[in-house]
Amino acid sequence: MPPAALAKRGGAATPFEITNSQYVPVKWVDIPGWTEDDQLSAFNAFLASCKPIVAQREPPKEPKALGTSLREPCQAARAADVKDNAQARAFFEQHFSPVRISRLGEGEGFVTGYYEPVLDGSRTWSAEFPIPVYRRPSNLFVRGVRPENASLPNKGEVFRKIGRRKLVPYYDRGQIEDGILSGRGIELCYVRNFTELLFMQIQGSARIRLEDGSTVRLNYDAHNGQAYTPVGRILIERNIVSREDMSMQRIRDYMASNPDAAKDLRRQNKSYIFFREVQLSDKDEAVGAQGIPLTAGRSIAVDRFLHVYGTPFFVEGILPIESERSQTPFRRLMVSQDTGSAIVGPARADIYFGAGVDAGRVAGRLKHGARFVMLVPNSLDPVAAGKLQILPAARPSAKIAKLFPPHKETPPAKEAPAKGDVKPPPAGDKPAAATTATTAEPVVVPLPQARPELPPQRRKKFRRYRR
Repeated sequence: MPPAALAKRGGAATPFEITNSQYVPVKWVDIPGWTEDDQLSAFNAFLASCKPIVAQREPPKEPKALGTSLREPCQAARAADVKDNAQARAFFEQHFSPVRISRLGEGEGFVTGYYEPVLDGSRTWSAEFPIPVYRRPSNLFVRGVRPENASLPNKGEVFRKIGRRKLVPYYDRGQIEDGILSGRGIELCYVRNFTELLFMQIQGSARIRLEDGSTVRLNYDAHNGQAYTPVGRILIERNIVSREDMSMQRIRDYMASNPDAAKDLRRQNKSYIFFREVQLSDKDEAVGAQGIPLTAGRSIAVDRFLHVYGTPFFVEGILPIESERSQTPFRRLMVSQDTGSAIVGPARADIYFGAGVDAGRVAGRLKHGARFVMLVPNSLDPVAAGKLQILPAARPSAKIAKLFPPHKETPPAKEAPAKGDVKPPPAGDKPAAATTATTAEPVVVPLPQARPELPPQRRKKFRRYRR
């Protein structure tokens, strides 16, 4: 159950609370695989996240449970001299408290995987590479968000402008695939087919190998505001692929074998992603939403509306890492450094596996349950803060309660008679009162006053006024 903890965020004491979740403090020794993990790799990933955390001067605009509490362990991490696993593990145990977390009413969370595709492409259109990869169009607007911040996913409603003021929903995938944006000079490069582009957009980044041997690095920039629909779910609902056999490779194989059906399948997902070119070498990993390069096997994408970038999570489960049917124990400390529109919930993570075909194979077959332990900075320790929680006053003893007997309610007043029970007054009498047929005492029922008679010349004007 949620701990009754208090945390100081933004100078005010507020409850440590994560929406629609349940969490309970645990001991380090009760986390399976904690002492066997390579915490040094996790520490280095956490240290990379600390650079933007420490540089942030203003509190986040969207308050979250951890708030700015990661600054304290980040400052300690930058000052620490951590060189091996034992020192890294001691650092986390010294500066954090473990809290098992899941969605309310559920025992575990859910993990998937993602990677960075490596594709062949061209800077110019050709018969081999005819499909454009677009940068963000100039007529794409996000309500309430400045253009420099419009790359944040799901930040607000997305529109395109018609004329000076009229805003309408932005083009969906079908309209863009049909060429509604062609000829505007926003093509970054070209790839072989729409299926490659779709998976680029799902992953959020890509490496495009050009004919001259150079590489173009692309990263997520903006989206069209349309709803994201997983194409794999559609194949399952149509009984084309079973839920147990669903994987990224099965989707690819189906689209390659059924080009006409693939067009309809793609357009069921109306969401469309626009990219930007980033200056990264071939040795650098893709950049996540936190603005730092990801770490393969240590970076995860989380729900950014609930969690703070840089939060460590220990993920434990049995995953098909080595093959589709393998049962590989996965017990690893991860760092939240990215997000995605499909990553929703307190115990939901997308694990980054790196770039290339092999990483894509592993990432594509992950859709499994897992248990999550969130590392909470000690300044928000639920156990310690819970001891300071003000409890309600104790109930009075039975002896004291006898001195204050319960208040007896006054019997309800008799209801006025219904309209059908009122006797009409005798003819010729004034309609001042009426008596009921079931009671001896008369009940006064005021009747509405007669409407005043208006002069003929004002009747028409009065009717117009009432309308």
